[in-house]
Amino acid sequence: MTHLIAPSVLSANFGQLETDINLINKSVADWFHVDVMDGVFVPNISFGFPVLKSLQQHAKKPLDVHLMIVDPDRYIQAFKDAGAAVLTVHIEACTHLHRTIHAIKQTGMKAGVALNPHTPVSLLSEVLAELDLVCVMSVNPGFGGQKFIENTYRKIEQLHLMKENLGANALIEIDGGVDFNNYQKLIACGANVLVAGNTVFSASNPSAAIAQLKQG
Repeated sequence: MTHLIAPSVLSANFGQLETDINLINKSVADWFHVDVMDGVFVPNISFGFPVLKSLQQHAKKPLDVHLMIVDPDRYIQAFKDAGAAVLTVHIEACTHLHRTIHAIKQTGMKAGVALNPHTPVSLLSEVLAELDLVCVMSVNPGFGGQKFIENTYRKIEQLHLMKENLGANALIEIDGGVDFNNYQKLIACGANVLVAGNTVFSASNPSAAIAQLKQG
């Protein structure tokens, strides 16, 4: 399959959010990536349901919602109601991960699991076949604009091999530090979805930046 591009709304200009949403709508991007942070699981707070519902009203592409929060089970239906098409939870935040995955799927959303940089991909062996997406964090979660962690390439290769061995179909998403210097190598290693924040929204021509990332 052709890889997907998911611009991160966290890097958009919130003073002109509707303008930036329309920019993504008109671009060749595939998803909107929406980072939800609670200030507990990660040392930052982003936005919640009011902003997400506003996104839902204007976005013409699926919302890929990444929960960096504790106890995500409490909010699964609420995120469905707010427009999420893909809902990703952190393995480090879920005591009963299998149950959480199935609760997400029961709402009709696609289920994803995110891994922090220190978390080995082997911990997904019992649930990988049931996932729609695995989000490999290539920076420590919480803030945009961080330096890409080089070990990410090895984790993608390990995850790709696990998928083949298990016959799994989960997309491999990379979140953090994706730029023009590494995106082609990420795709070559097996990445299917690239989250891009600063690389898109700090560009002089964001649409052209998305188009370049999409070309591979």
